[in-house]
Amino acid sequence: MMRDLDMTLIRTFVTTADKASMTAAANALHLTQGAVSQQIKRLEEVLGQTLFERDRRGLKLTRTGERLLDKARRLLQLNDEILTEIKGRVVAGQVRIGVPYDLVGTLLAPVLKAYAEAYPQVEISLVCASSPELAAALAAGTIDLAIIEERAGPTDGECLLVDRLVWVGAKGGSARLKRPLPVSIVADTCAFRPAVLAALGEHRLDWRTVFENGNIDATTATVRSDLAVTTWLASTVPADLDILSDAGLPALPNFAVNLHLPKHAAALATQAFASHIREGLSRYRQAA
Repeated sequence: MMRDLDMTLIRTFVTTADKASMTAAANALHLTQGAVSQQIKRLEEVLGQTLFERDRRGLKLTRTGERLLDKARRLLQLNDEILTEIKGRVVAGQVRIGVPYDLVGTLLAPVLKAYAEAYPQVEISLVCASSPELAAALAAGTIDLAIIEERAGPTDGECLLVDRLVWVGAKGGSARLKRPLPVSIVADTCAFRPAVLAALGEHRLDWRTVFENGNIDATTATVRSDLAVTTWLASTVPADLDILSDAGLPALPNFAVNLHLPKHAAALATQAFASHIREGLSRYRQAA
C-alpha cells in the first residue's frame, strides 16, 4: 500500500491542510480545484481513510488527517533534502527572514541556530518588526519569507501553530488591579493590538497606554517593574512573569503563528529555511 504514495499527493495534502480550502490550495499549487480534489481523493483511496471533512469555515482535518499531517511534512522535508544531496546542489546565497519581536528570542531561536549550522554558506539577514509590517515587507520583496502572527482562522500563509493570547504581569504585582488598567504594547502596529483593544472595549474596562514604541525590551521592563500589564502568546512568556487569570481582565482570542512565502518561486535557501521552521515548530508542538 505504501508504495502507492507519492510526493505529489503528499504535497497536495499538506498544502490543502495548511490553506483549509481546496480553492486556496489550487492557487498555491497552480492547479485547478478539480485537480486538487482528485489528488486528495486518490490519497484517501490509497490510505483507505477520510482525511478532510467540511465545516462552516471550510475544510477541517479528520483525526486521521491530523495524525498524518506532521509525518507528511517530515516526509516532504526528507524528500527535499535527499534531492538536494543527490543532485549535489549547494545551498548558498542570502535569505532575508522577517520575524516578530516576541518570537525571535523564543520559539524561533533554536530554528535559527539549527539552520545556520546546517547551511553555513547561507548569509542570514534577520528583520524584526510587527506582523503587519512584515507582511508589507514580504509583498514589497524586501524579505524572502516571514513569520506572521494572525488571529487563528483562515490564512493566506501556512499555519505552524495556534497559541493562546494571554495577559501578562509581574509576579505578585498590582498593576493588574489598577484602573484605568495600565497597558504596555510593543508598537501601535502590533498584531495583537486590535484584538486587545476590542476585548477591553467589549468588557468596558477603562485603560491607558504606558508604552508603545516598538521596543520589546522596554515593554518587558515596564511589566517586570509592575508599571503595566501586556499581552503575549503563552509560549513566549518569560518564566519570571505571570500569566494572569484575573476575572477582571477580558478573555482574549487565540492567535496563529503562520509562515508566509513570496508568491513567486522561492530560492533554494529560502525553501530550506521554510523546511527548518516547519520541522522546528512541529517538534515544539509535540513537546508542548
